[in-house]
Formats: sequence, C-alpha cells, structure tokens
Amino acid sequence: MATEWKGKSRGTVLGYRIFIFFIKNLGLPASYFLLYFVALYYCFFSGDSARSIYYYFRKRRKYTSLKSIYSVYKSYFVFGQTIIDKVAISSGLRNRFTYEFDGIERIENLLKKKQGGIMISAHVGNFETAAHFFDDLDSESLISLVTTDAEHANIKSYLESVTAKSKIKFILVKEDMSHIFDIKSALDKGELVCFTGDRYFDGQKTLTANFLGEDTHFPAGPFLLGSRLNVPVLFVYVMKETPKHYHLYARTAEVKNRDAPALLESYLNSVDWILKKYPLQWFNYYNFWNTKENE
Repeated sequence: MATEWKGKSRGTVLGYRIFIFFIKNLGLPASYFLLYFVALYYCFFSGDSARSIYYYFRKRRKYTSLKSIYSVYKSYFVFGQTIIDKVAISSGLRNRFTYEFDGIERIENLLKKKQGGIMISAHVGNFETAAHFFDDLDSESLISLVTTDAEHANIKSYLESVTAKSKIKFILVKEDMSHIFDIKSALDKGELVCFTGDRYFDGQKTLTANFLGEDTHFPAGPFLLGSRLNVPVLFVYVMKETPKHYHLYARTAEVKNRDAPALLESYLNSVDWILKKYPLQWFNYYNFWNTKENE
C-alpha cells in the first residue's frame, strides 16, 4: 500500500448527485439517514482506508478493539456529514447551520493590518467550509488557499455547477514549483495564505516528527515558509460539533526564525489538542504512519 496521499478523494458523480438530490428535495435529515448505509458500505468494502483509520483509533488513540471498530463506522458517518454540509452550505443553505467563531479576531486583525500571514490547518473537521466563514470577513479576496487540482475532473466540474463560488482565491500546487512565487506575491500584497500541513506527495520535501506517539512525515513547505518569511502564523480549524453547528478555532503560533522543526512541533501539538476534543474527525484515510500493520 502506498504511504503518501495520492491527492484524490473517493467518490463518483452519481454518488454526489444522489446526495444533492436528497439535500435539495428531502432535506438534511434524509441525507444524514442515507449515510447510515453508506458508512456501513465503506466499513466492509474500503479495506485500505478502514485499516488505516482503525489503526489510528486502536494504536494511536489506544481504544479497545471493539470501540475502535465502532469508531471506524462513526468516523465514516461524520465524514459523510461534513461532505453533505459542505455542499449544503455552498448551495444556499448556510442559514440552516449555526456557527461559533473562536479566535476569529486574530484573522480579522491580520486582514486589517494587510501585513500578510500564513494559516495552517489539517484534514480534520470540515475545513473546506472555512471559505464560507472567511466570506463574512469582508476580506476582499485577501485569502488564498494552497491546494492541488487533483480531484476527479468530472466530480469537480459537477460540484462547481451546483454550488456557489466563494470569494476565496486558490493557489494550485504545480510540479515546476511556480506556486512558490504565487504564494510570495500574495504575502507581499498583505494577503493571508492557507495551507494544510498534514499531507505530502511523493517527491516533496518532508520533515519527520513524532505525532501521537510515532514518527511520520509531513510536508516541509508550510513550515519552512512560516519560519522564514517573517509573517504571523495561525493554526485554523473548522470542527463539526452537532448536526447543525460548527466551531471555528484560530490560534496564534509561536514562530522561531528559520526553525521549521519547531513550528512543525507547535503545529502537531495544536492538532493533537483539537483531536482530543474531536477524536472522530481525523480524516486521513490512508497509511499515515507508514506502518506494516496497515498493509
């Protein structure tokens, strides 16, 4: 089994069409009900990801075997909810949810100062809805998300046709590394640039650190840039708390000049803290720790 993330999420256009039909015609409760069966399907027919998330609960969270198995099912269920919520929120149903802003003033202050800044998140919670939180800041497109364009083209095209476009800009990661110049340009203009710090691609430079009791690899880019560019760094997460309530967290990172490992350690302490509050919302469904137990 490959140990690095491949850049694509599972799913088909038909699956998205079914859920969007349920959302728009039968409502969110009916869509969530459908998830009971979808989550069960993934438990039985998604061997690699099920083994990986089981390993997280059993070995890293130290759950019992029975609790770990049940948590795998609940993890798939909550993950499905976040996908449904993302589509619902971006399709005009934002007012069906409530939101809590914890530390949002840190983001607002950076935007007002226009001095530039870096935000680092992780594949926990529902960070993709953060764009709709940021839209409320009247940011005038001063926030860019660094992302890949590796989603299946037909799924991406379909979702763009049925959801509203955010004011958030995107900086696409490119093989020729030209995205580095786009990032630097955005920061020089006083914009905020957001990364996820927990996934890397084959060939990328990485840093090794201990996370939840075992060493593994992380993308070096966000931490090298955050420690060298002399701009503020925030850790930002958007977590699902109840079926219709989300909580945004923004925390200021302590950054030592040109000390990327120290920034990575601070980031991992932050992710550990958020996962203790929301253990089911760890959504890295692959062999994250590069262990033979997941193969």
